[in-house]
Amino acid sequence: MASAAARPGRVNEDFTGAVPTAVVLVDGAGIPGTEAICRHGVAWYATRLGGTLLGLLSLTPDRSLPALLAEAIDRVTDDHRDTCDVTNPVSPSATVAVLRRCGALVDYLVLGDSFVVLDRTDGDPLVVTDPREVVISRSYQAAVEATVAGSDEYHRLLRDLRANRNRPGGFWLAKDDPRAADEATTGSCPVAELAGAALLSNGASRIVDRFGLTDWPGALAVLASSGPAEVIRRVRQAEARTGVRADDASVAYCTDLDGA
Repeated sequence: MASAAARPGRVNEDFTGAVPTAVVLVDGAGIPGTEAICRHGVAWYATRLGGTLLGLLSLTPDRSLPALLAEAIDRVTDDHRDTCDVTNPVSPSATVAVLRRCGALVDYLVLGDSFVVLDRTDGDPLVVTDPREVVISRSYQAAVEATVAGSDEYHRLLRDLRANRNRPGGFWLAKDDPRAADEATTGSCPVAELAGAALLSNGASRIVDRFGLTDWPGALAVLASSGPAEVIRRVRQAEARTGVRADDASVAYCTDLDGA
């Protein structure tokens, strides 16, 4: 695993962690004003959610991934319900990616625009993500870019965008409502058909979907030869070269999926 904050001195709002049979990646999300709503912050939410989910994956391995995620969301919400305005639209939220080996199968879950990439031995990689937030955000992009950052209009546009979160016709993230877990993309694949797998936050997936430095088979080849840190290094180089604002970036790379 490798994870890097967007820039030095900034708190990393991603979380990655693993237990012997499962890996979790959480990409925390917040917008200006979150600090006034939740005294704990986005990094706390992502870490708390990821750690809780890993514990549940260890203790109750037979439950479905959406059920475990729903319980983790509920527990973390309870942890700060009495001190923070958890239902406010700008309270902390997160995307989630999970991979679990369960007998002869590998189960996966993706909520939001993080990625699970399964390296299949016979065929192209299976790339799993939820594009709904990306699609909706693009409809606001031109207006946001034409507005002065920090202005009242800028914040209004961001509030309008966030109003699409966790509602029918919008996009879904982990936040305060455990029912969001039912909107996750899930599936299973036989372990015998996989050479490996990767979980990436959208800051790391830029190597393919933002900058086009390689395709998904190429990204898996980089992981196999040089490891997760190399993916992040190449993304940082592209961000610096193009002037694109950096984002927190995390990668978990899994091999020997059929091991004990």
